[in-house]
Amino acid sequence: MTNRWMRRCGAALALLLAPAAAVSQEAWQPEDTYGLAAATAAVTAKEHMIAAANPIAVQTGLDVLRRGGNAIDAMVAVQIMLNLVEPQSSGIGGGALMLYWNAEQARLTTFDGRETAPMAAGPDYFLQEDGTPKSWWDAMLGGRSVGVPGTLKLLEATHKLHGNLPWADLLQPTIDLAEKGFEISPRLAASIAGFNDDKRQLGRFAATRAYFFNPDGSPKTAGAVLKNPEFAETLRLIAAQGADAFYRGAIAADIVETVRQPPENPGVMTTADLASYRVKERPPVCPAYRGYEVCGMGPPTSGGLTVGQILGLLEHFDLANMNGADTAHLFAEASKLAYADRGMYIADADFVSVPVDGLLDPAYLTARAQLISLDRAMPPAAAGNPPWRTARMRAPHIGPERPGTSHFVIRDAQGNAISMTTTIESGFGSKMMVRGFLLNNELTDFSRAPEKDGRPIANRVEPGKRPRSSMAPTIVMKDGMPYLLVGSPGGSRIIEYVAKTIVAVLDWGMDPQQAIDLGHVVNRNGETTEIETGLETTLDTALLEARGHQIKIRDLNSGLHAILIRPNGALIGGADRRREGIAAGN
Repeated sequence: MTNRWMRRCGAALALLLAPAAAVSQEAWQPEDTYGLAAATAAVTAKEHMIAAANPIAVQTGLDVLRRGGNAIDAMVAVQIMLNLVEPQSSGIGGGALMLYWNAEQARLTTFDGRETAPMAAGPDYFLQEDGTPKSWWDAMLGGRSVGVPGTLKLLEATHKLHGNLPWADLLQPTIDLAEKGFEISPRLAASIAGFNDDKRQLGRFAATRAYFFNPDGSPKTAGAVLKNPEFAETLRLIAAQGADAFYRGAIAADIVETVRQPPENPGVMTTADLASYRVKERPPVCPAYRGYEVCGMGPPTSGGLTVGQILGLLEHFDLANMNGADTAHLFAEASKLAYADRGMYIADADFVSVPVDGLLDPAYLTARAQLISLDRAMPPAAAGNPPWRTARMRAPHIGPERPGTSHFVIRDAQGNAISMTTTIESGFGSKMMVRGFLLNNELTDFSRAPEKDGRPIANRVEPGKRPRSSMAPTIVMKDGMPYLLVGSPGGSRIIEYVAKTIVAVLDWGMDPQQAIDLGHVVNRNGETTEIETGLETTLDTALLEARGHQIKIRDLNSGLHAILIRPNGALIGGADRRREGIAAGN
């Protein structure tokens, strides 16, 4: 079924089966982890390119570019289509973070469309009657986990600023396909089946159950045609009235009713929360690495800062001339130190003082790098003492983030570039569906406990606050111009997926596809260093275990997408074959 579905997605998928050139750091290369006998080859183009998690979404965006649309226009069309064909990962019921390079202005900026907590939510939001936090699963299912969505507002706000084609035209392809129906992809089918259990309870709510399951209760399967006329009607209203159709009026009322309805876990969102939502434009965070600027999002996401810290620590080592076990060891150790600071200091900077400059200060990172031994793995690291931090002591928050997320990159013929990560948090979000789209469960990205040992946790729930994220949309700059667009889904592992890919391109000279295919090594400041399934056959894990690493082999399902921009303007794209994405362009 998988191969048949891929063939039906068009000739562009043939690019996935071409052999790749040999790469350096072969000890990090897994053996056929992803079910394709041949390695994939990077895609090249001269004018424009899109890499995203679904071929239908990529084709929709390319059609927009070919009709004279720009990167922002294509972004709107890609995101709306992803909501339909990859609903488990993103959509207008969730949030998004975007880096945007405006070629005409030669300006890089970021747009924060992260969800917010309702104004009635406070630090005790996820506490039980006895004062202890709810379990993650008990907090996640139902309306209490739903944050005020930001994705649609981001689409509209940026389109008003920089779009070229009419707004309604960008929504029409998804309206048409929602009515006509599309074949369920193997990944979506696997997700539906995988979430059909007592814990994940995808079928718990009637609207969701009716959409993703057959009348006999069985999950819909790959190849079945899925229609969504409700979503088509929602998009018609948004096409005609703009985002106000979503944030005010009947759609807003339906969202609030759905969120507040479940008797066992009701939320507190109001129509006023929706009407008052605002996208925030923020400056990028751009730490230096090997002569490049690695630009990402600042708080409320930890992605830009923590990627920057990992790279800043690794810059003290000659990675280009080390073997696979050495680089894997250093990557895990740098990650421990960076994640320790992430847990202590990073949250929504509109609510807490985040020592952004201090966390990236070269002297501070040099001191932290000295904690890394080449011969021995450290235990879970303590947070450091960066300059410019606030005097008030905090307690760390290290909580799960689930990979219900997608990432795409776009570069248009005018030179505009986008790196955007978009999410509904867990797979299928809160499992609640309204008017044809799923609602997020982003509030579980907050710490469910407001304090620890009498010290406040920076990422606790507060009214109107944006939960900390690990999303790391990135644009690497070289000589003041975009050089590499990259990002990934993957929950709290996003940071390491992105950092690894950047290292592979900048240190090891890989093209984007080779860098994406490279196996993952992850340590989120825990006792265990995770090694991607298949990588243990080529990476000498015994050398890591001899240094004290506790190795766990597991599936690490990233969804990396990247575009490399050569100085002559040539575009080289890569898509993560761990999922279903492609890179394509002209």
